[in-house]
Amino acid sequence: MIYRAEEVRERFARRGLSFDPKVEEIVRGILQAVREEGDEALDRLSLDLDGHPVEEIPKRAWREAYEDLDEGLRDALETAKERIEAFYREEARGGFLRAERGGVLGQLVRPLERVGVYVPGGSAPLLSSLLMSVVPAKVAGVGEVVVASPPRVHPGVLAAAWVAGADRLFAMGGAQAIAALAYGTRRVPRVDKIVGPGNAYVVAAKRQVFGAVGIDGLAGPTETLIVADGSASPRLLAADLLAQAEHGPDSEPWLLSPDRALLEKVEAELFRQLQDLPRGEIARKALERGGLVQTQDLEEAFALANLYAPEHLCLALADPLPWLGRVQNAGGVFLGEGSPEALGDYIAGPSHVMPTSGTARFQGGLALRDFLKVIPVMGLAEGAVRELSRKGALLARAEGLEAHARALDLRS
Repeated sequence: MIYRAEEVRERFARRGLSFDPKVEEIVRGILQAVREEGDEALDRLSLDLDGHPVEEIPKRAWREAYEDLDEGLRDALETAKERIEAFYREEARGGFLRAERGGVLGQLVRPLERVGVYVPGGSAPLLSSLLMSVVPAKVAGVGEVVVASPPRVHPGVLAAAWVAGADRLFAMGGAQAIAALAYGTRRVPRVDKIVGPGNAYVVAAKRQVFGAVGIDGLAGPTETLIVADGSASPRLLAADLLAQAEHGPDSEPWLLSPDRALLEKVEAELFRQLQDLPRGEIARKALERGGLVQTQDLEEAFALANLYAPEHLCLALADPLPWLGRVQNAGGVFLGEGSPEALGDYIAGPSHVMPTSGTARFQGGLALRDFLKVIPVMGLAEGAVRELSRKGALLARAEGLEAHARALDLRS
């Protein structure tokens, strides 16, 4: 079905994360049990929910899984790691210390000591998610990276942990894994921050433990929005929409274009390509959540794209670069149909852990800054202290904080 722009505008504008009260209540009980009972609750919950107790998988098993991989897949993992490392080495991470007549001002930038990375299990082993989270953390200088993935961890995930340079890996999943990482148990170390996507229970758990531990964000179902002009290939556009749609029935693939003929051709291509797609039924349901939208022009398409604030924004345009300045809200931008989102999922370089559900309005993709903390430094000279204290006391008294003002009066 091809929508008109006005038919989707309000839906795009009202997007946001939503939480199921039943899931929230179940997760609250899981977190409390692990916090109070530690490993005993962790094992009980893991057996009940995953059919397997929690265990730490030794590094020799990671190495063996890596060595058992097909040579081509090993090479692909290594290439992905190298490209992710190279990308994040370019991100600024230094602080500064500036001396001037008034004294010294600066910032200390320090990596977090320990980070937990959650890697979902489910129908597809997301070894790429491990690479996309662990490698930036290691580049940032995090002291210890602890991976959690649901029991019966896929060999590909073990191999990715070996390649990425993770420090520890536990076979544990769901809200109980988040609880263990957030609060710590005898076996599982407490981390400073938890990153990585997960199902509704994992997302609810991350939301509820925030404060006891940092989190990278709250991820909803994955999404792609493509803005295309008449130069784009209907075959490639359909393939890219389906690549997003096969993630799950709640994924959202969208295509916006002022070219009605293009949209009609893509609609026909989607039907054709769905016929022999192994995850075709899943993709079909996802297509019903997204759609094809005809806009008046590209300006309206970009206005809608910024309103939607997609996780992935793909610009399938004859000359996409001049339009980059129109992008305000997006988790990541893919320039031209030769740079598909599927490459970004695996091997382009930037992490594919990106904001969803409209949260790209206020949040960016996973970056080095997610693994660093900034500590301000202040050391003022005596003259500057006298001058600033008089003005500072005025501000303190305006707020009704007399003790603050008196502490400054003594220095003025």
